Amino acid sequence: MTKLILVSPFTFRFSNKMGSHPLNLAIRFLLELATLYAMGFWGWRQGEGWLRPVLAIGVPLLFAIAWGTFAVPDDPSRSGGAPVPIPGLLRLVLELLFFSVGVLMMYQSGYHTPGFIFGIVIIVHYMASYDRIVWLIQQ
Repeated sequence: MTKLILVSPFTFRFSNKMGSHPLNLAIRFLLELATLYAMGFWGWRQGEGWLRPVLAIGVPLLFAIAWGTFAVPDDPSRSGGAPVPIPGLLRLVLELLFFSVGVLMMYQSGYHTPGFIFGIVIIVHYMASYDRIVWLIQQ
């Protein structure tokens, strides 16, 4: 398990398996929620009249269903269950697509700087989860 270890007040080092560390999983969950929120906000801003709530609810709902349905069996960062099992590389592509669409929707909604920062946080998260990425590619 990769852990961020405090060596001294100003020095950190990584041990193995950060991808399934509880703090990293909590960050990932918050990133997922923020992405779904960005999708809903984008949907609200795109539609008018009755289409507005349909897009605001429907777009994030469709992405959430895909996110929860297609999974790699025994993924240590999830419950382990996979309603529709898929290869790890395909799951990685799905995740990158999910987060990229969220960043793009933030940007298109006029939130350029928050979208850019959100994208950077996602990249840092995936860099810290390198062990999970390697695991997904090997599946």
